[in-house]
Amino acid sequence: MSPIAFVTGASRGIGKAGSLALAEAGFDVVVTARTLQPGQTHDYGASSAEAGTQTALPGSVEETAKLVEERGQRALPLRLDLLDRESIDAAIETTLAEWGRIDVLFNNGIYQGAGVMDPMMELPEDKLDLVFQGNFFNQFYLTRKVLTHMLERGDGTIVNMTSNAGQHDPPNKVSEGGWGFAYGASKSAFHRMAGFLHVEFNDQGIRAFNIDPGYVPTEAQLARYGTDDPIYQKYIAQGAPPEVPAQTLVWLLTNPEAAERSGETFHAPKFAKDHALVPGWPPPRKDRG
Repeated sequence: MSPIAFVTGASRGIGKAGSLALAEAGFDVVVTARTLQPGQTHDYGASSAEAGTQTALPGSVEETAKLVEERGQRALPLRLDLLDRESIDAAIETTLAEWGRIDVLFNNGIYQGAGVMDPMMELPEDKLDLVFQGNFFNQFYLTRKVLTHMLERGDGTIVNMTSNAGQHDPPNKVSEGGWGFAYGASKSAFHRMAGFLHVEFNDQGIRAFNIDPGYVPTEAQLARYGTDDPIYQKYIAQGAPPEVPAQTLVWLLTNPEAAERSGETFHAPKFAKDHALVPGWPPPRKDRG
């Protein structure tokens, strides 16, 4: 029987690429996100001033699930909104009822709405609360529910998609290519989780890792900020496709060496390059003539 991976934020971007890479590696995939069907709209306004802007992006849970099945693995498409604990409960309960277990939790989904990129003095406290709910508190809630099941079985792996923004100060102000305080602070809290999971539960069969994806210009990021955004302009030359963190994820789950590195953070672009995980990436550098 194939191992089962539970993936959040799987309708597009890194979550979609991760789901497909998992399927190709022999995993059955629980595909979750808030966009269940194509064409559904959500608020992707990064600043509070943009709140309420409804946008439909390419990609959905149902479409990713179909692609997983085309790769010969089972897919379970479920709605999960990180601001809605009832949807978290329902997704986990449905998975365990229908498939019986969760071997891997890939915490990839994030809050994508107002407040993420507000400068500190312009950040409403209610938006700060939403960012922390989606990026940390409800991630913790989801992880602990899945961890309870894993501990009962004595085995499981949790992989958290972290961010450079949660480990370092921004290089500039928001308007000049930096990131908002709410995003950085919430991802910083989330970044600490994997290390604690390792320390507290590794002797009970639990492995935990952080993946820092580097800069990956996904559909949601482009919808929020556009190509004229200072962050896009500053980092696009260093950008990596979603397959880079996706293949790093697969390495962590399938390479025997990974078990000895539980608790570590893996910077996906460097790791994928050093281990040649993505054929053709990075592309050859052009000679300067």
